[in-house]
Amino acid sequence: MKNLLIGLVFALGYAGSAQSWFIEDPASLVNLFIGTTNGGHVFPGATLPHGMVKVGMDTDSPGNQAGYDADPQYNVTGFSQLHDSGTGGGISLSNFKIFPLLTCEQDYFEYCKTSLESRKVLRNLLPDGIPDDYAQPGYFSTNLSTGIRVELTATRRVALHRYTFPSAFPSNVSANPNTNTNNTYIHPRIAVDVTNDGSQTSTFPLMTINTTTKRVTGGAQFQASFGPGRYTLYMCADFQVPGVDAVGAGIEEYGAWLADYPVQWTENVEQVYYGFRDELGALLTFPVKTTTILTRVGVSYISTDQACSNAEEEIPDSGTGWDFDGLRESAYDTWKELLSRIQVDPTGVDQEIVSLFYSSLYRTHIVPADYTGENPLWNSTEPYYDSLYCNWDTYRTLYSLYALHAPVDFARIVRGLINIQQHEGWLPECRGATQKQYIQGGSNGDPILGEFFVKFYKYADALNVSATDLYNALLADAEVQPPNWDLEGRQVNIWKSLGWIPQDGYESGGTNSKQVSRTLEHAFGDFVISQVAQLLGKTEDAAKYAQRSGNFANVWNPNVTVPGGPSSVVGMMQPRFMNGTFNYTDPRHCSVNDPTQATCYLNAANHDGFYESSPLVYSQYVPHDTARLIVLQGGPQNFIDRLNFIMDEHYFDETDEPSQQIPFMYHYANTPGHSTQRSRQVISGYFNTSVNGLPGNDDSGAMGSYAAFYLAGLYPLPATRQFLLSSPYFPQISFYNPAFNTTTTIIAHGFNGNPADGTGGSVFVQNVTINDQPWHSCCYIEWDAFEQGAVIELQLTDNINVTCGSDSSALPPSLSTGGYGDFSYDFGMGV
Repeated sequence: MKNLLIGLVFALGYAGSAQSWFIEDPASLVNLFIGTTNGGHVFPGATLPHGMVKVGMDTDSPGNQAGYDADPQYNVTGFSQLHDSGTGGGISLSNFKIFPLLTCEQDYFEYCKTSLESRKVLRNLLPDGIPDDYAQPGYFSTNLSTGIRVELTATRRVALHRYTFPSAFPSNVSANPNTNTNNTYIHPRIAVDVTNDGSQTSTFPLMTINTTTKRVTGGAQFQASFGPGRYTLYMCADFQVPGVDAVGAGIEEYGAWLADYPVQWTENVEQVYYGFRDELGALLTFPVKTTTILTRVGVSYISTDQACSNAEEEIPDSGTGWDFDGLRESAYDTWKELLSRIQVDPTGVDQEIVSLFYSSLYRTHIVPADYTGENPLWNSTEPYYDSLYCNWDTYRTLYSLYALHAPVDFARIVRGLINIQQHEGWLPECRGATQKQYIQGGSNGDPILGEFFVKFYKYADALNVSATDLYNALLADAEVQPPNWDLEGRQVNIWKSLGWIPQDGYESGGTNSKQVSRTLEHAFGDFVISQVAQLLGKTEDAAKYAQRSGNFANVWNPNVTVPGGPSSVVGMMQPRFMNGTFNYTDPRHCSVNDPTQATCYLNAANHDGFYESSPLVYSQYVPHDTARLIVLQGGPQNFIDRLNFIMDEHYFDETDEPSQQIPFMYHYANTPGHSTQRSRQVISGYFNTSVNGLPGNDDSGAMGSYAAFYLAGLYPLPATRQFLLSSPYFPQISFYNPAFNTTTTIIAHGFNGNPADGTGGSVFVQNVTINDQPWHSCCYIEWDAFEQGAVIELQLTDNINVTCGSDSSALPPSLSTGGYGDFSYDFGMGV
C-alpha cells in the first residue's frame, strides 16, 4: 500500500516532495491516551480497526465508560474483552475480566480474594507520578503495583493476554509463608470473572471448567447501557505457559469462585441470581516459578461453542504456542496501512499537531464494531455492525471522513444498517451489544446512507450495496411510524400532516420531547432522501422530499430575541403547538449562560423542545439550506453578528455535536477568513494530546473526526458532493481512496506555521487552483476532486478579510439557491 501511495503521488508530478515528506509509520504518532480522563471516556486498549474485541484495563473510576481511567488514584479491577469508546450513558460492556493474582493468604486456594472489590490493585507509578501504562495501535501494557506485567493484543473476535509474574515478591508486597518448607515463593494464579460487566448487571450466569484442558467457558445476561434491552454474551478462555506443549498443561488447581469464596475442583456452575451484585468466576493455579502465562479469550453473542471456535480460528493452537508478538505486529501493521492512506507533510508543524491529527484519525476507527457472524437476532450473510452509539453523534463528520479514505469499511457498515432495517423495519439509530438504545435527535441512519450513496452511487454495485435496498430503507424511515419512536424511526404521522413536531402532539408510541430538535433532524433527513431520489431518477420523490426538507422554517419564530443580547439577533427556532401558535423557550436555555442551569439531556421530563444544545445553536442548524437561514435572520451582516455572539459569549458548545459546523458557517456570509480563525481557535482552545485533551466525550469517534477535519482544513456537508474549504495545518495533505485508486493532494502555498492560539497568521485562503486550473471558489470544493484524483493548490495570505470569490456562485451551495442539482424551490423566504 505504501508503494502504491508513493506511485500515485509520483504520477501527479510531485515525486520529489512526496519522497521527502511521506510518513512511513503514522501509527507510531498515535497517542491512545488522549481523552482517557476528565470525561473523554476514550478506550486506549488493544483492538483492530472496527474490531469486535476491544481488550483493555478496567478501573474503579466513576468515569470508566470505556473501562480505563488515566487518573492513577483509581484501582485496576481486571482486563476485560469488550468496550465501547467515548460514550456517555451507563458503563457499557467491560465483560469477562481476567485478573492475575500474585498472592493468596497462606497460599491456600480457598483463601484467594477473587471478588471485584477485594482483588483490585493500583498501578505502578513512574517517577513523574503517572501510571506505568503504555499503548500503541493493537497493543496495551501496564505494570501493576504487585510487580505483575500485563500485555494485551487482539484479533477481531479474540483477545490474547500475556501476564509476566515477578521472580520474587516486590518490596511493597508481603510474601506468604509456605507452611511445609518455610520458604517464600510466588504461586501464580489467574481469575476469570464471568459476571462483572461494567455496570454489574449480570443475571443467569453459567460456567464450566474442562478438567482436562482447563478451558473455562461461560456466559451471562447483561443490561444494555443506554436502553431497555438485555443481551446475552458468552466467553471461552484457554491458558498456556510458553514452552509447555499442551494448552492448559501443568495447571495445578482449578475451581469456581463466588465472590471471595473459591471452591477447589468445582467444574460446573449454573445459578439464577435475583440481585445484581453476585459474582461468579473461575480460579486457576499455575506451578511455582511459572513467570509467563498466556490467556486466550474468545467471545460470542451466539454461544460458548462459537466463542471457542472464534478463539481457535483466529489464534489457532500450534506446536510452537500462541505467538503474542506476532499478533501484536499484525495488528499494528493493519492500523499502519489504514492510517497511511492520509498523509500530512510535517515540515514546520509542531509534533503535537501531527500526533493530534493521527490520534484523532485513529479514534474514528475504534467503532462501529464489526460483529459480522455474531448477530444472535437473525441469520444473514450480510455484514453486521454494532456499537452505533449513537448515529446522532457521528453522522455529521465520521462517515464523511470514511468516504475520503475507507470506502470499503463505509460500504460494509451501510450494508449492515440496511440489513437491520430489513429485519427490524427501520434503520438503527443508537445500538449497543445487539440491543436497540434510545434515540437522541431524529433517525440519523438516514444521512449516513445518503452520504454513502451521494458520493459512491456510481460504485455502489462494485461495493456490493444495493441502491434499491438503500432507498427502501430511507423510505421506511420517512413514511412508516414505528411502534416506539424512542428506539427507532420517526414520529412521522404528525410530521407528514403538520410539517413540524408539535409540543402538544401526544401520541402513543414514544415520549413527547425534543420537538424542535426532531423537526430540524427530520427536515435534514428528508433532504437526504431528495438527494438520493434525484440520483436514482425519481423526480417526483426528489421534489416531494426537497419540499418537506424546508419544514425547518415551520419552527422559526421571527419575533424572539435573546434577553440582554444584541438587537441584530432576532428570530429563533422555537417549540410550536398543533394550532400553529408558538410556545417560548429562552434562547439561553441549555447553555452555560442559562440562568436556570438547565440541561437538555435525554429524559422524560425534557419538554422544552431541545436536545443537548440551546435554541441559539439549533437556530443555526440547517445544513442543507443555510442561504435561507441567512434570509430568515435578516441578511448576511445579521447572520455574522449572530455567529459572533454565539462564539464570543460561549453559546458555541465545543463538547457537543450540534455546534460543530458553527465556526465554519461564516463561509455562507462570504467571510471565510473568519471561519478559518474561529475553527483554529477551537482547536487551540479545546484539543491537545494530554489525557484530558478532549472537551467532552469522544462520542464514538465524533470528536475525533471533527478535529481531524478541522486540522485538514475541511468541513463536510453530509449527503452532498461538497466540502467547505479552509487551510490545513500542514503544508500538504493527501488522501488516498482505495475505491477509486486515486490520490488527492492539497498544497498550501505560503504556509509558515500555525498560530499557537489560532489567531492571525498566514492561514487564510485567497485563491484556489485544481490541476493547474483556477477554481471559482475559496469556500468549497467538489467531491469530484477526490473521486478523480487532483492536486488542489491554495494560496494563503494573512488577510482575514478574504472572500469566497467574485460572484454568488462562489458561496457554498444551499437548497433554496439551487446548489444541489435540479431542485430549487421558492419557499417564500419567510414563515
